Amino acid sequence: MLKKQLVMIVFTLCAISTFAQVKIKGVVYNEYLEPFYNAKITSGSNSALSDMSGNFEITIKGNLPQTIEISAFGHQTEYVDVERVGQKINVILKENLLLDQVVISASRVPERIIESPVTIERFGLTDIRRTTSNSFYDGLVSLKGINAREGSYGFKSINTRGFADFSNSRFVQMVDGMDTAAPALNFSAGNLSGVNELDINNVEILPGASSALYGANAYNGIMLMNTKSPFDFTGISTLFKTGYTSQNLAGDNLFYDLSARLAYKFSESFAAKVNFSYFEAAEWLANDTSNKLIDTNEITEGVANSPLNYDGVNIYGDEFNNSISVQDIGRRFFGINLPQDARVSRTGFAERDLLMDDKSKNLKFSTSFHYRPFKDESLELILATRLAMGNNLLQGSSSRFSQRDYYIGQSKFEVKGDNFYVRTYYTRNDAGRSYNLDITGALLTARSSAGNTVGNWGVDYLIGLDRAGVDFNNLTADTDILQSAREYADSFTLQPGSNGFRTEFENITSTLITEGGSRIYDRSSYSHIDGNYNFTSLINDWADVQVGGSFRQYNPDSKGTIFNDATQPITVNEYGIYSQIQKKLLDDRLKLTASIRYDKSQNFDGNYSPRFAVNYALGEDKNHIIRASFQTGFRNPTIQEQYLFNQPGRKINVGTSRANLDRIAIGQDITLNVLGVPTVIDGVISGDDIINNSLLTETVFTDFTYVKSEYEEIKPEEVQTIELGYRSMFGITDTNNINIDINGFYSFHNDFVFFQDIVTPKLGQVYPFGNRQLTAAELADPLIQAGNIVDGVLVWDAFAQYAFTNLGPSGELLVQEFNIVTNSKSRVNSFGASVALSTKIFESFDLGLNYSYIDFTFDDEDNGFFEPNFNTPKHTVKAQFGNNNLFKNFGFNVNARWLDKYRWVSPFVKGNVDARTVLDAQLNYRIPSIKSKFKIGGTNLLGKEFQVAPGTGNIGSLYYISWTIND
Repeated sequence: MLKKQLVMIVFTLCAISTFAQVKIKGVVYNEYLEPFYNAKITSGSNSALSDMSGNFEITIKGNLPQTIEISAFGHQTEYVDVERVGQKINVILKENLLLDQVVISASRVPERIIESPVTIERFGLTDIRRTTSNSFYDGLVSLKGINAREGSYGFKSINTRGFADFSNSRFVQMVDGMDTAAPALNFSAGNLSGVNELDINNVEILPGASSALYGANAYNGIMLMNTKSPFDFTGISTLFKTGYTSQNLAGDNLFYDLSARLAYKFSESFAAKVNFSYFEAAEWLANDTSNKLIDTNEITEGVANSPLNYDGVNIYGDEFNNSISVQDIGRRFFGINLPQDARVSRTGFAERDLLMDDKSKNLKFSTSFHYRPFKDESLELILATRLAMGNNLLQGSSSRFSQRDYYIGQSKFEVKGDNFYVRTYYTRNDAGRSYNLDITGALLTARSSAGNTVGNWGVDYLIGLDRAGVDFNNLTADTDILQSAREYADSFTLQPGSNGFRTEFENITSTLITEGGSRIYDRSSYSHIDGNYNFTSLINDWADVQVGGSFRQYNPDSKGTIFNDATQPITVNEYGIYSQIQKKLLDDRLKLTASIRYDKSQNFDGNYSPRFAVNYALGEDKNHIIRASFQTGFRNPTIQEQYLFNQPGRKINVGTSRANLDRIAIGQDITLNVLGVPTVIDGVISGDDIINNSLLTETVFTDFTYVKSEYEEIKPEEVQTIELGYRSMFGITDTNNINIDINGFYSFHNDFVFFQDIVTPKLGQVYPFGNRQLTAAELADPLIQAGNIVDGVLVWDAFAQYAFTNLGPSGELLVQEFNIVTNSKSRVNSFGASVALSTKIFESFDLGLNYSYIDFTFDDEDNGFFEPNFNTPKHTVKAQFGNNNLFKNFGFNVNARWLDKYRWVSPFVKGNVDARTVLDAQLNYRIPSIKSKFKIGGTNLLGKEFQVAPGTGNIGSLYYISWTIND
């Protein structure tokens, strides 16, 4: 009897154990019935991930039936009832509806994109995989309201809502919470220092002012690139891409692009990943020979020899300060007085002649280690580093640069949990062998004269004119004669490709600017720490309440080649604190958001940035959201704008922060005979003189109105924006929706930073009595009479008169021209609207359309010298059409965009950019058995080359084929 009872007990325990712990197997597929890798299967506290073949196995605790959950980021969650042991589970995960996708950047908390309090654009994994562009980063231009500026191959600057050139310091770009701005530039180098193609998870872009949460420089918007976690995305992935670029100037050239990602989850507590990518391609070479005016940089009519003082946009060394006076040459070297004068510019060198090579190269490497002590997301520690290096061209504010062997590196340590994060990171860069093309051309031009008669190009030019039989009474009558004279003078100079040219070129580009060369030294860095705490769980979810702050220290180091730090180091500290409260009311239909942030930079007054937003959900399913917001933003002047001090030509570029002005002393004391008495006169220009004792250059040398400069020390820019929006989706069939997103904005801008051309005498004062009429007694004073009096007003005194009309003891100029970085007095308003529609047609074809309108107005308070660098087309239309499963394993996608003409304004060049239509397309084929996807495609398939801005290389066509394994 006892034996039977024991048998029954054992049997019962086994039965209980069997029903209390059951192993279930299954397979997860995507919409195209391909194995779904890394889906998460959850049952109570147990979880598992699907493998490369989509297979999973999970243990269920408790009695059946039970429900398991299958989920993956960017896809709709599925629930499956498990009713019996041995039941086979097959699950298909579908992509999230567009408006159900989750974003974080808008409020710093997860929320459906439809519920965002402000306009937001998202580029997810599905968008990344089907993009027609050469990379996911290039594909961002398909989004509504997003613009890109491609300065060279691989260097693409993303922006929203206008007012940016390639030095895009009004837009912040982040990778996993780290600002990717280069320490010296204060703006991001696009994706050259960003994310591996295989590691990107999604991109979120907030167009418009975002300083209330993200602080300084989130003026035009912010972009957050989020990478894949090694806990969720494991395995080895590779990408091989090749093809060729086609440009009229550079020809057809092969390019190579390789990427690899290795991620491994060692346990539920520890995971790590490593990323590597490298590309090499021919540059989009620049050869814009348009003529530009030296004082305004405005493109105007003209070609070489017509006018004689021609200054080509991409010709270097032909600037006006190297021009020759025909009459001066005749008097000095031949003792003759010619009847007609002409200013003749030197020939200069084409950009291609000044490049070490015409290749763009980029290597990126990153690694991170992730530790979860409690085996879940409640607490995670992350140690990460990333670096980038390579070669490319950069169009800066006032010149173009050849960046060679540059380096950017970042290291981060972060601790994050369910309701907080604290991160600190360090960013450093090295300019390598980078050099300034303008200065290189000018120095080569100067050294080229060594072979000319008496070392003077102008002498041989005059001889050439005479040899060709020029009519000296009508110098410019015969362009063939002018060209012949130029060729004769050039025949004695350094010729590109010759041994002498190469020797001088290498010497110039390897010597620092401060030592007489064109090389840039830059080993700048900054340190950053920021944190955020969400108090929601402590107040029983009454509202979402956050508090955060940040601190950053800049340590620029250019040895005087960029900043005014040749003799004294620079350190700049900035900090900010913020708070936000978000509350839902009326059955969660009404959502109120209020934020405020305070930021302080050591060189400027503190700045408050408030934001208020209201959302209201209409409809039974709350899928029709209207929103309104008031947002603010500001931008601290970049470190360059604060501490700039260099002289690429006859003008000195100067940043006007008080800290920089206090470092400036130009010139020396001069002894003059004053009323018969030798007197030592102060001949040093100080920072105070630049601000308080200067005239607007054009009013001195062009229209003779003699306007005193009233511009002050630089301060931050500010913007306030009112925005309205509507986002919704409508069912058009039982299985299909149409998504719609509409928004409009109006912005008020103050204190735009710009370059103003001024001239400052080394001696004397301008307007010493102000802008008033002199008294009779003053007019009788001999010393006052020796000054420059216009309409009874003393424009400048006798010493300044001497400075404007004489040279110094060593033949130096006694006046100095400056390009000062200051704030405009003009008020600028911008406004715009956009609409986007997306749906499926013919059951499985994706269709997307969007249109954007944006424009600006401004009231000129700067005597016509300020023009906003809006640099954005007024109208933009974009369309997308594709099917990722046209037939088994085969898909395609087509993107088209039309951009209206627009005006480009920058200190380097001003001019108009033509409208353009760009068509990109790709075909893809998947082979699940080898976990591979092949793609063939091209960009700018219509073949018409276009410029993004004057002075940049024409963008041609690119054709590629790629092979992705295990993405």
